[in-house]
Amino acid sequence: MTTFHIVLGVALIAVNAVAGLYGAWAWWQDRTAPVFWPLLRIGQALVMLEALDGAILLVMGKDLPELHLIYGLVPLGVSFLAEQLRLAAADTVLGQRGLEGRADVEKLSEPDQRELVRVIVRREMGVMAASAVVVALLGVRAAGAL
Repeated sequence: MTTFHIVLGVALIAVNAVAGLYGAWAWWQDRTAPVFWPLLRIGQALVMLEALDGAILLVMGKDLPELHLIYGLVPLGVSFLAEQLRLAAADTVLGQRGLEGRADVEKLSEPDQRELVRVIVRREMGVMAASAVVVALLGVRAAGAL
């Protein structure tokens, strides 16, 4: 393991843990969390960088334990799945309210439209906060598999 890979892994765990816990707290308190989204995206970028660095290490002939590889790659899948669920959040909320699309939303009053957006963003934040916590935990497990 290189120092760079270890430092990147620690940063991945820390940023995703902070993003996940902050997002979960904001979701629980039904508050806006403007810092959550940049933290989440930084955490996701760290996942991609760590996976790329791991691939480079493998190509260079470094021997990594299989369990480390599994726990190191699963966060990519978790992040991808969470993004798909986030994208479905708006459709889910609209369906729950009997709204089929933009035309139905435009018929709502401005306060109702704002409330709809708040509910959608809150749902998205909940999904993404949960994924960040899972990614952080997987990072901890990957570090333990060394």
